[in-house]
Amino acid sequence: MRGKRTERLIRIASRMLLSPSRQLSLTDTASGFSVSKTLISDDIEIISEALQSEGVGSVVTDRGRSGGAYFLPSPSGEYRLSRLRQLAEKLSVPERLLPGDLVYYTDLLFDPDIASFLGFTMASLFDENKPTVVMTSEVKGISVALFTAYALGVPMAVCSFRNRPSDGPAVGVHFPMSNGEVRTMYLGTRLLDSSSHVLIVDDFMRGGSTATGMLLMAREFNSSVVGIGVFIGSPEPRIKAVANYSALLTLAVKNGVPRLSVSDTSNFKS
Repeated sequence: MRGKRTERLIRIASRMLLSPSRQLSLTDTASGFSVSKTLISDDIEIISEALQSEGVGSVVTDRGRSGGAYFLPSPSGEYRLSRLRQLAEKLSVPERLLPGDLVYYTDLLFDPDIASFLGFTMASLFDENKPTVVMTSEVKGISVALFTAYALGVPMAVCSFRNRPSDGPAVGVHFPMSNGEVRTMYLGTRLLDSSSHVLIVDDFMRGGSTATGMLLMAREFNSSVVGIGVFIGSPEPRIKAVANYSALLTLAVKNGVPRLSVSDTSNFKS
């Protein structure tokens, strides 16, 4: 299946883009196209340079004996900043303010174009931490967490607030809320184990109660947590139940109007 080089470049690029962070064997690819491994390596370099020029990511290559390469989604700092500013502006209108100084953003998180951008951006902040699973809680954080897991090439584990029979056996943990109540969340026993490196992704962080619940859940499985990322973080309260986390946007409310701004952490690895 030798074919023309242009066709080969497109087909290799499509395989990488459709399966980010999943290694493509250079040996098998060369065999499939009936060309040398050296030629495939040259193709990979061309594809990587093109993707970097587009600001969407790069190709990571292992030139060892087992030789492989994979696409790592990583929006450029300029592109990331531009799109986050657009989202912040869209959210900073009086019509989106909800009771309790919250902001309505469900419509944005359930837009695949926006959710995929947020997930790929989140993945680029934590890929060096080498997570093996992305954890979130139902419901609104699922879309961003799923695209984060997709970009990292790892599975997703969703903590739920009730144990459904269809979920199978589950572990339950109790965690305190900022208002003094105690809630319970559940996670299927097959979704984590002691070898898991967990990246927690959520849609909103105020006091950190939900993130605390997920930290407790990871501890129940003897899993290690390698990072916590959220779409929107609130500066209040200043003292949170979770000490370290990264937010893409920061929410403040002034004179009855939500004011969103791009967080410093969103410029990591720009």
